[in-house]
Amino acid sequence: MRWRLLWLLCAAGWWGAGGKTLRGGFASASARLEPWRPVARFQFHGDHAVLCVRIKNVAVAVTKAARLHLFQAQEWQKLQNSIQDHSCTEKFSKAQLTMTVNHTEQNLTVSQIPYPETWYVFYVDKFTCEENYSESEDIQFEMVLLNPDAEGNPLDHFSAGESGLHEFFFLLVLAYFVTACIYAQSLWQTIKKRGPMHTVLKVLTIALLLQAGSAFANYLHFSSYSKDGIGAPFMGSLAELCDIVSQIQMLYLLLSLCMGWTIGRMKKSHGRPLQWDSTPTSTGIAVVVVVTQSFLLIWEQFEDTNHHSYHSHHGLASGLLIGLRVCLALSLAAGLYQIVTVERSTLKREFYITFAKACILWFLCHPCLATIAVIFREYQREKIITIGVILCQCISMVILYRLFLSHSLYWEVSSLSSVTLPLTVSSGHKSRHHF
Repeated sequence: MRWRLLWLLCAAGWWGAGGKTLRGGFASASARLEPWRPVARFQFHGDHAVLCVRIKNVAVAVTKAARLHLFQAQEWQKLQNSIQDHSCTEKFSKAQLTMTVNHTEQNLTVSQIPYPETWYVFYVDKFTCEENYSESEDIQFEMVLLNPDAEGNPLDHFSAGESGLHEFFFLLVLAYFVTACIYAQSLWQTIKKRGPMHTVLKVLTIALLLQAGSAFANYLHFSSYSKDGIGAPFMGSLAELCDIVSQIQMLYLLLSLCMGWTIGRMKKSHGRPLQWDSTPTSTGIAVVVVVTQSFLLIWEQFEDTNHHSYHSHHGLASGLLIGLRVCLALSLAAGLYQIVTVERSTLKREFYITFAKACILWFLCHPCLATIAVIFREYQREKIITIGVILCQCISMVILYRLFLSHSLYWEVSSLSSVTLPLTVSSGHKSRHHF
């Protein structure tokens, strides 16, 4: 079942991936059935953006009077929402740009764009708006959408919303590599000692490795994408899969610790040490929340098949996922607040407050950034959410590592010397390890 799910996720990303080099066939039947469905969308910027189209059967294109109509997204939405009942022909006649497809290779320059914005490309021929239709051959095509590079030449495959992500993932992978060279050996030695935080550190490290793997796969995908406008769809799917598993692991880790501490506090007097209790209640709550997030994450990937791990809240799944994260952050903050208010030890309070900050940062960064991004233009939103969430979650992981690697806090917060997480260590075998 697990391997079947893995294959399903990768296949969904592979076949749903839409690069900026498109290949296929212009079909009159499809254009007539769904005339308002664009064959491509792209965020052009600059004064020398180019739409390049290559076709094989020119004679068929000439016979069908094949054309490409380009609409600015805002203008197209106004036209769709207009009170006036425009006919099919009237709607397409209002296109900002039109290209007649009658040569083997043609270029259309999109210029004088005041700021980056989304454009829709529609295929139209003489059968699209007519009632009479006869079967005809499809027009095989290759479409390349290009933005100007730093020198003004139309050679950049990235849309305005994706520009800069390639360089960001390169810097992120470089940062992971440098950090690994500095800290990997000491961290591995700490984990090998099987100290009191062995399980927590192991789960946290696996989540970090998955995040690093996701960043590296994204870098490989964008590196290939910068050359051909298609990229490596499998690597993009793999990056999303690694990120999903990492998100699930981190949720289970943070939720398990918080639920264990909260339930432990409810059952114990204030004078006794606070310990993790692997009770059916805490385990059940953690499992239900993790399964819910897993379902929403997978649903989100099928709703939006573009290769980026942090989606804007346009779809229902994304909205529910953001709502779940907000509820988790609020509930965990409330639980930890109750613990802090009755805690007498200053060092313990500091420990719980720092841990609460890491939890809140992890869960709220995506909802907050998605909300903030609304005030920016469309082409800036994906970059703000993607870069912001990754950086915030990296900071959250650094806080957790510093917290769990502090020897003084190990022994002061005595409850952590018996931490075991459900589904990772058997609840019937709780052993106390020492350095």
